[in-house]
Amino acid sequence: MVDAAIVRPALLPPLAPGEWPEEVPVLIVGGGPAGLSAAVLLAQRGIEVLLVERRGPESRFPRAHLLNVRTMEVFAEMGVADDVYALAPADDRWRKVVWYTSVTGPTPLHGLKLGEVPAWGGGPDAERYARASHRRFSNLPQIRLDPLLWGHADACCPGRIRAHQEVIALQQHGTGGVTATIVDRHTGDIRRVRARYLVAADGGRVSSSLLGVELEGPRAIRDVVSYHVSADLSVWAEPDALLAHFIQPSGQGRTVGALQALGPLRYGRESPEWLVAVTPRPDDAPAPDDEALLGRAREMLGLAPDHPMTLNSVSHWQYEGVVARRFRVGSAFLVGDAAHRHPPTGGLGLNCAVQDVHNLAWKLAAVLHGWAGDALLDTYATERRPIAAYYTAHALENAGRHAPIGAALGLGPGMTEDEGWAEIGVFVSDGPVGDERRARVADAVAANADDYSQLGVEAGYSYEAGALVPDGSLPPGHASPIDVSPIEYVPTTRPGHHLPHVWLRRLPGHGGPVSTLDLVAADPLTLVVGPAAAVAWQDAAAAASTSSGFPVVVVVVPDEDSDWTAVREVGDTGAVLVRPDRKVGWRTGAVPADATAALRTAVAALLRGSAAAEGDPAEPYLERIRRAAARLRR
Repeated sequence: MVDAAIVRPALLPPLAPGEWPEEVPVLIVGGGPAGLSAAVLLAQRGIEVLLVERRGPESRFPRAHLLNVRTMEVFAEMGVADDVYALAPADDRWRKVVWYTSVTGPTPLHGLKLGEVPAWGGGPDAERYARASHRRFSNLPQIRLDPLLWGHADACCPGRIRAHQEVIALQQHGTGGVTATIVDRHTGDIRRVRARYLVAADGGRVSSSLLGVELEGPRAIRDVVSYHVSADLSVWAEPDALLAHFIQPSGQGRTVGALQALGPLRYGRESPEWLVAVTPRPDDAPAPDDEALLGRAREMLGLAPDHPMTLNSVSHWQYEGVVARRFRVGSAFLVGDAAHRHPPTGGLGLNCAVQDVHNLAWKLAAVLHGWAGDALLDTYATERRPIAAYYTAHALENAGRHAPIGAALGLGPGMTEDEGWAEIGVFVSDGPVGDERRARVADAVAANADDYSQLGVEAGYSYEAGALVPDGSLPPGHASPIDVSPIEYVPTTRPGHHLPHVWLRRLPGHGGPVSTLDLVAADPLTLVVGPAAAVAWQDAAAAASTSSGFPVVVVVVPDEDSDWTAVREVGDTGAVLVRPDRKVGWRTGAVPADATAALRTAVAALLRGSAAAEGDPAEPYLERIRRAAARLRR
């Protein structure tokens, strides 16, 4: 839990503990990162919310922990980022991933390091990540993140974040809106609340079935048992890595499990808490008790049978790669794990969830404020479903990148334990055979950069249809929108892409450098222009705001800020129109003869979501999901 209550101004009128509104603009179902982020983002836009969560504010299992730069940008907008950084590792030594045979053990081949890669913006990746965003990649397990977000949401929305309340029925209304039947899990009291819109953020526990939404994709791909333990692992030779994967003969070439430092405060081998993930062997019988579970963890780690270890919690789960066929059902929207679920490889799940609600929140606010019509809300699914499918495909592909390491090490199906350890012995042997084995393993380890240096996936995702005005261009350096590098991030103002981050040092009214990303307004559209046609664009923005009802603010970047000139991809008199979620909605290379008409047309097209998708834009990624799952099952 968070040690102290979050102190920040309330953004909505408070509700007394026993007070239940008959109707709210937005009902949020689920109090995880997606639901809590939705509550804060909507409250910041003046939208009254009510959030119900079937459990309490505590996360019972560490679950997700990686927070990429785009998510940290959202958390900064929410006023949460500084608290996250304060609880996260204070140094950068954790930013790497390692492969070992075990932590320790009875022979020189136990505790053997096989390789490492930089990860999450560390080491040689630091400069690339800094160019992509002014926010640092962070790490905070959900056992600490969830209570922090709950505290912020409760402070912003006093009395509106309700624990131990379970939705048991949903009724859509033909005239719009949805009524939720909610049961108090402590008292059994049943209430009904009607909402103009509902955000389903409950991890898919009940919402997808209540809404009749089918999730497509492979399930039960691989079994994993994860243990949250407290243990002293200072015997480990590896001082810093946050995450380790273990390859042993019993895995027949695959990883047998992983180890993640959970802190708090101290990470690496000095961490007091750990997540130990073990892939059960086919002949493993169910563990009869906690001590048997801990015995399996100790065995994989190479620890003595009596090594002190406390089991805090356990989770038995399966790899799956599923994406909802629909992200919108009438007045309800599925976000996060309710809409998509995939393995943790790549750390994309929580990040995708937060980015889902960031996409949705400004659109809900625009419609509820009367600035846009309902068609804008359809663009949530148009934009986010292909990204969710992309992330799911990439996560499953990442999960398959460990097997080549085992193969390079000489391990494979049908091999006995003794034969396997003999192959590992070749890895440490002198001479040309050992040199060749080490080189093959190094190459296989390096291939995991697609997982741990995936800046192109994390920061470079883009929308090809939806609330934007395409200009016919392709992503820089790529032959098609889906032929993009998972590693390389190229800043661009192409519509549908994230506004590039550069430091502006000559902007009037600011005492020091300010990122272009911090200039984007939370509610209005932001028009970024240069001085050459600033007056024309300011007049156009005023006229467009009046005609559409959606505010448009103008930011004039001085010509002296050459870093912006280098990435803006428009001329001196051109303009870049940015949405509240920092995605470019429209651009023009030069001021047109009638700037007012051009901007009005662009704003109207954006708010209608007139950039329609051809076919199912998620299908190429769904096919990748099927192929990756088939490889993992072999």
